Amino acid sequence: MTTNPPQAIFLMGPTGAGKSDLALALAAELPVEIISVDSAMVFRGLDIGTAKPARAVRARTPHHLIDLLDPAESYSAGQFVRDAVAAMTEIRARGRTPLLVGGTMLYFHALLHGLADLPTADKELRRELDERAALEGWPALHAELARVDPRAAGRIEPGDAQRIQRALEVFHATGAPISELQAARAPSLEAASVLRLVVAPRDRKLLHARLERRLEGMLAQGFLAEVERLFQRRDLDVRRPAIRAVGYRQLWGYVAGEYPLGEARRRALVATRQLAKRQLTWLRQHRDAEWYDPLEASEIAHMSDRVRLLLG
Repeated sequence: MTTNPPQAIFLMGPTGAGKSDLALALAAELPVEIISVDSAMVFRGLDIGTAKPARAVRARTPHHLIDLLDPAESYSAGQFVRDAVAAMTEIRARGRTPLLVGGTMLYFHALLHGLADLPTADKELRRELDERAALEGWPALHAELARVDPRAAGRIEPGDAQRIQRALEVFHATGAPISELQAARAPSLEAASVLRLVVAPRDRKLLHARLERRLEGMLAQGFLAEVERLFQRRDLDVRRPAIRAVGYRQLWGYVAGEYPLGEARRRALVATRQLAKRQLTWLRQHRDAEWYDPLEASEIAHMSDRVRLLLG
């Protein structure tokens, strides 16, 4: 637990925990600047389904690493580290403290631990890739690999099924090209210099209820229309990282005529709950992090006082 002014503050938590609102409250009264740690907010046009802060909000409180790319492009953990380090350097040069906020745990992990670790085999992902290869052929999957990881594709022959499968498996599981993960980058931050805050409701049922209300709110705001606009583009499909984002992929299936809207909603809610579960699993690895329940006003007040004291 850091006692000196931190180099950076991590505000982490599962989806739907209220991280963005807390970050805005801190930024309103403290010398911090917000850096988004969200693998979907980097894409333009993915607004409602990512709970992206509105443009008016960002005009008042600047956010970094939002709306960087077109949805047809890819973004990796390695790119995030480079962009985040550049943003943090600029923020600290202004005499302010970077406040990194989001739920893409791989990105937080990459900043603190580097990108050397590869995920273990995922049977479900491998089955999906095998089924696609049976229909499309391994050269077609090699072409996909060339789009998301040109360096790996340059080393792998179009007929090398095992290596193509592993490279795509790693990419789809982590969002990072295997070539970058294999580069074993050094950590960009010292853990002792980072104040790690986790906001997560202790009652899982309450979190699930919040997620359901959140999804219903997004649908009421026009989430489906947002997906329909993306669907109309000829250069997007479910293999693009942007469209694989939770919520988007499930509504995409409805727009494509694969199942009714009620089923899309059910699948989106299940996927969101599964995402929150995975995020909490990652967060439990941060043993030095300070945990706060966003539904307890006294705990959030204590968290704010703690940050205020550290920043002087």
